[in-house]
Amino acid sequence: MKKQQEAVKILIFGGTTEGRRAAGYLAAAGVRVHVCVATGYGEMLLEKDKKELEGKGLTVSARRMEAREMAVWIREFVPRYVIDATHPYAREVTENIRQACEACQVPCLRLLRETDGDGKEKGVASVREAAEFLSRTEGKILVTTGSKDLAEYQKIPGYEERVYVRVLPAPESLEACRRAGIGGDHILAMQGPFSQELNVALLRQYHIQWMVTKASGRTGGYPEKQAAALEAGAGLVVIEKPEEETGYSWEEICSLLTEELGLVPHWQVTVAGIGPGGEEGFTREAWEACRSAGLLIGAERMLKAAAALGQKTYAAYDPREILSCIHAHPEEEQVTVALSGDIGFYSGARRLEKALGEDPRIQVRLVPGVASAVVFAARMGIPWEDVAFASIHGRKCSPISLIRENQKTMILAGSREDVKELGSLLVEFGLGGIRAVVGTRLSYPEEKILRGDGNMLREYDGDGLALIYLENLQGGKEPAVPGRPDGTFLRGEVPMTKEEVRSVSLAKLRPGRDWVIYDIGAGTGSVAVEAALAAWQGQVYAIERKREALDLIRENARRFGTDNVTVVPGEAPEALDGLPAPDGVFIGGSGGKLPEILEAVFAKNPKARVVLNAVTLETVAEAVACMKKWNLQEEEVVQLNVSRARRAGAYHLMEGQNPIYIISMTGGGGTWEESQDS
Repeated sequence: MKKQQEAVKILIFGGTTEGRRAAGYLAAAGVRVHVCVATGYGEMLLEKDKKELEGKGLTVSARRMEAREMAVWIREFVPRYVIDATHPYAREVTENIRQACEACQVPCLRLLRETDGDGKEKGVASVREAAEFLSRTEGKILVTTGSKDLAEYQKIPGYEERVYVRVLPAPESLEACRRAGIGGDHILAMQGPFSQELNVALLRQYHIQWMVTKASGRTGGYPEKQAAALEAGAGLVVIEKPEEETGYSWEEICSLLTEELGLVPHWQVTVAGIGPGGEEGFTREAWEACRSAGLLIGAERMLKAAAALGQKTYAAYDPREILSCIHAHPEEEQVTVALSGDIGFYSGARRLEKALGEDPRIQVRLVPGVASAVVFAARMGIPWEDVAFASIHGRKCSPISLIRENQKTMILAGSREDVKELGSLLVEFGLGGIRAVVGTRLSYPEEKILRGDGNMLREYDGDGLALIYLENLQGGKEPAVPGRPDGTFLRGEVPMTKEEVRSVSLAKLRPGRDWVIYDIGAGTGSVAVEAALAAWQGQVYAIERKREALDLIRENARRFGTDNVTVVPGEAPEALDGLPAPDGVFIGGSGGKLPEILEAVFAKNPKARVVLNAVTLETVAEAVACMKKWNLQEEEVVQLNVSRARRAGAYHLMEGQNPIYIISMTGGGGTWEESQDS
């Protein structure tokens, strides 16, 4: 296959966008390609491709040729195909290429410009049609077709500010401008010829976005206008639309050559963050990545902000759908996927990059954007280096824990219900009075910033996709170690693990901040609450069978702002079904089912960390027997004796509490017998 590709040669006439795309695609696929352009400017446009693909068989020459000279080139190069990618208005050149190919008996593929090229060039049949087209556009316009029919441009909304005209410095021309309502500061009275450089200077000085010209050929300065518009990034409206011609789209030529030559498709996919969505929020790199793409993919809102006029787009957000769309367009080797905000801030970029990485034919480039949170912070006038971030947009999160641990928190919401639910949580956990700011449609004309407190969020009726800033001045001021005073917990008639025992037990558990923890036999929930304060980015499941204790656990969790405590009614080990695998387990009461509980825990996570409390020797004996069964690490049994001072008249006497056995272990994976077998 490779030898066949190396032997194949393709000759391309034309330095147009279509010609450059075809040359790049074929050369990168291993085909030897030579491109003939008419001017040095066309050669200059190919320089980048030439440098990148020279070693892969791309060569370029710049010279105007007649049909006879073209035939000489074809006979010397001996191409399998000739691709005519010249400009639609270069009718004479197209005819010369056709004659040369017929004389050499080489098939010629006429590459048609699709939907007026890249959306920046529009062919029309008359001045009236030009004015009608421009009425549907935005931006300033430079008319270079003379003073005749200027009145037609009065149909363009706001023409007095939008339209500039370049006319001869003759009295009749100036009078025609006056009659058409063109002001003196919008008249450029100049005598040609005009170079490309002068055209570019005028387009840039007056911030022109559309230039109107006639297909006047070389003598009328058309090539210079065309090149200037391309260089300045302006659209070109060309009067005297060419006759309909037959030929092939790039998709058709690509499909034909790929199948016949056995080419392997390849894609350069740029994943670009485009900011909050408004045009001014784009970085220059992201803007260019979107506008230069042969295929632009993204959600509808992203496409509306990022797509150029006439650009090929596809609305998709799911990574698999995006991958399928790329595979369906082998002819579009330059693809950009537009994502909102920054690709590193709660973005779909990671999932997309993983999906794209499964195809070795795809090369991925990442372009960062301006995160909506950065824009929001700027609107509020606050620094954001000390802000904690979270998302409740399709994600599980314990926002109260985050707010409790930080003075500044910013939360991304995906729906109106998300915002209302957050407001209800704030009120429930006693944080309804903290400062709250909501930002929606950031960078859009309809941008809104709402200020109030947490109570305001319960009645929120704004845009669903929102950023919420919450300021809790008491955030992060909780003690960093366990051992909250017993009196701060509601107890009722339910047994509670005392603070000294609780402190040592949690120290032995060594919870990570993002752990999943079981508190089995939770009682009042004092251990569950303190574990949740330590594992504030994780989740604690308080398993309790006594009905009177369940409400106590919930109320204590509310008191301490631990929304990451989930109450699970029932008895272990049955109540553990359906819960995520634990990192750590505290067993305050086993109900005589310690072996079954440990078996269920280690089945979920063979390396879980377990701490249990025992007050009777029978429970200690049962625990030691279990420790002999399981392959464990870091086994430890500690007896804790605590005495507390009690006032007796003018004196204080020490009064001993019941001794507690604190037994800790870490699973080593499997049973003791299995470890011996291995």
